Amino acid sequence: MATEQDDRKDEGLSRALQLHARYRGKVQTMPKVPVRGLEDFATWYTPGVAEPCRAIAANIDDVFTYTNRANTVAIVSDGSRVLGLGNIGPEAGLPVMEGKALLFKLLGGVDAFPLCIRARDPSDIVRAVEMIEPSFGGINLEDIAQPKCFSVLDEARRRVSIPVWHDDQQGTATVVLAGLLAALDVAGKAVDRVRIVLFGAGAANVATYRLLAAYGVNPQAIVVCDSAGILHSGRSDIEANSVQFADKWKICRESNGDRRQGAPEAALRGADVCVAFSRPGPDVLKPEWLATMARDAILFACANPVPEIWPDRAHAAGVRIVATGRSDFPNQINNSLVFPGIFRGVLDVRARTISDRMAIAAAHELLAAAKERGLGAERLLPTMDDWKVAARVAAATGSAAVAEGLAAHPLTREESEKLALSKIAAARAAAERLTADL
Repeated sequence: MATEQDDRKDEGLSRALQLHARYRGKVQTMPKVPVRGLEDFATWYTPGVAEPCRAIAANIDDVFTYTNRANTVAIVSDGSRVLGLGNIGPEAGLPVMEGKALLFKLLGGVDAFPLCIRARDPSDIVRAVEMIEPSFGGINLEDIAQPKCFSVLDEARRRVSIPVWHDDQQGTATVVLAGLLAALDVAGKAVDRVRIVLFGAGAANVATYRLLAAYGVNPQAIVVCDSAGILHSGRSDIEANSVQFADKWKICRESNGDRRQGAPEAALRGADVCVAFSRPGPDVLKPEWLATMARDAILFACANPVPEIWPDRAHAAGVRIVATGRSDFPNQINNSLVFPGIFRGVLDVRARTISDRMAIAAAHELLAAAKERGLGAERLLPTMDDWKVAARVAAATGSAAVAEGLAAHPLTREESEKLALSKIAAARAAAERLTADL
């Protein structure tokens, strides 16, 4: 029998399809300089354009002064794992990348360009990133299947001198850390005294595991499950493929201090937290499993477009705090809360990379903003419409880059936040004018 939530889902999807067709996509490019006549063309194109070309040829770093490179990000995807839809290819993944570009602009003031590529293997993606580096200030990898997403990220970061970020990994992990710290605050639990289950061992949860460990969480207090069950040192299937699945084998060897084995329900017994990034539900997580979790349990059911279990069923099973990846339920855990601000910050200070310390600084700032507004069981994090939070995240990220010596253009925290506010406000004002003209 269809539920009210199912009906709402179907209605929203139908409307989304109609509007995408109406506008023929979501993004476009627009000039940023005045063009009043032939004289202006002569300035912005030939012959005037030759002067910045000569300047850049003499000093390559001047490209950040005389072009828009310092405000640009390439959104690179091969379409091999798009949302919960799987390997649908680069063309079918393009609507997601356009949506990402929309969020980059409205929430970060960043000019982002969707680049869906036909790549045969991981080396093709890395090579594509290398080849486009001269035109961009940063690279956002998106919707690339595991395990190749891990090697692509690591290799691309080694080969280029601009920040490379895989949002499905690092962005998701950053917002999960912020949301988890908020939820633990509400539940009155300490991060160093809880048992955490990561349900699903794909890009999102592997990166979450990495960032939790970098934050100081004891890996022994974390249990990770994949489709075959609990990860532990006796998983010969993973050991046999340890080169291909190096991160999963590392998790097998250093996590799960209780040495639990078996199906996911064995992991959830007595757990304080479950962070799920597995497959679209709503019947992936069973209520009877959640009922065995600890008192005041926390569940992040983040599969898109449908969570692993509907929030009302999770609450009925005894879970106190529930978050999902969707904006139409309380407590959206979505990387859109961090990636626009993080890239705004790293672009403005011209950071060479995005480190774990920078991601943790962004998570702390997101948490601080949430605390100022008042935490609650249904108020863990700010929402996307609170755009000034992105400027705070930018400032925190930029400051962390400066502190680590990773910034080529250091700014103070105050300078970074002021610059971010002005750029985001300008982008939103332009979008409002566009809306007014429709």
